[in-house]
Amino acid sequence: MSPDESDPLAGQLDPAACALLTVECQEGVVGPDSALPELAAEARRSGALGNVARLVMAAHEAGVQVLHAVAERRPDGRGRNRNAPLFHAAERLPVRQLTGSTAVRIAEPVPVSGDDLVVRRLHGLSPLAGTGVDALLRNLGCRTLVVTGVSANVAIPNTVFDAVNLGYTAVVPADAIAGVPADYTPAMVRHTLALVATVTTTDRIRARWRRSRRR
Repeated sequence: MSPDESDPLAGQLDPAACALLTVECQEGVVGPDSALPELAAEARRSGALGNVARLVMAAHEAGVQVLHAVAERRPDGRGRNRNAPLFHAAERLPVRQLTGSTAVRIAEPVPVSGDDLVVRRLHGLSPLAGTGVDALLRNLGCRTLVVTGVSANVAIPNTVFDAVNLGYTAVVPADAIAGVPADYTPAMVRHTLALVATVTTTDRIRARWRRSRRR
């Protein structure tokens, strides 16, 4: 058996059939003036945000489609959820993820190119539910979705479950997601995400895309 045959990533990370999704890597979530400073600090301390940036750069070089999923709300709150404690807590935060504000810009050091798709949602917990992302991915010929960003507590598992339910193969670089407390993320990966997604690392994905470029 060749090395490629023994590596599930070989069949999952074809640049023509996969996409990279960054989840809520926006100034108001992981930036220096975050509404969630503990999460922002962990995303940077763990290296997760830096690894998201490295994956985006590698995707750009390999011709992999990048999508940035941004959570925002209208100033008047129209269309927002009110059916969970999380949404009520968000209303009390000092930083609001308002449409058009600095808070909903993609945070440094994550690069954004002209070919990237920035997909914004006004409701819910997942970038895939009711946002049009599924249709975009299918139009792009995507079969595998690489999921990165925050948080490992809510949005990341929600995104992975939705991707699997929609028929995509989900790939999760465990060092490119973050949540709080710090020890929750590896537990979520080991006991939940590993059951439904291919769990890997930033370096392995980048190496696979580099190999695809050489071919």
